[in-house]
Amino acid sequence: MIFTKGIAKGIAYCLVLGGLLLAAPVPAQTGGAGDAAPVDAEEPGGEGQLPRSFRGISLGMGLEDLKSALAEDGLFHFRGDRDVSFLPRQDQSLVETTGFSFIRRAFFQLREGEVFIMAFSLDPALIDHYSIFTNFVKKYGAPQRLDPSQAVWESADTRIALERPLTVKYIDRRVFADIIGESSVKESGEVFAREEFLRGF
Repeated sequence: MIFTKGIAKGIAYCLVLGGLLLAAPVPAQTGGAGDAAPVDAEEPGGEGQLPRSFRGISLGMGLEDLKSALAEDGLFHFRGDRDVSFLPRQDQSLVETTGFSFIRRAFFQLREGEVFIMAFSLDPALIDHYSIFTNFVKKYGAPQRLDPSQAVWESADTRIALERPLTVKYIDRRVFADIIGESSVKESGEVFAREEFLRGF
């Protein structure tokens, strides 16, 4: 049972981080009907800046504060430390919990004890994609990127993605960029070590 739970946690981590990697910005290309269409908005044009919190839970929040906030909020069925797992990377952990009403599941990924990803899977029987999208546009302006799979709003330090069928993700862009950079350095080092090894033959 413990082994099965560990696999489930690993899959959840891959789904959250993998979705972000797929959503990461790519250089603009000309032509091609399949390209995501940037929307004509250099900065969010709504009434306020992009939020970094939802129901009192925020990017940058520490693990103990996160656990307290989840335990006190009636929309989350948080079971304490049973919903916390440590990821293969020693500096990262994942909190995964079910929800009530509008929220089906919620994922919170932490690096060095601080939240840098929040993902909320919502119930389409109670809330619809169009309502959330129009609410975001009213508050934050047109998304910077829009394609059939997602709408993305970005500021210097925050990314919010509304993904189909119905998931809202909050990402700390600075922390995420650091992780991507570290992954690139690690991959470069592994390639160099492999080439050095091959030269020995």
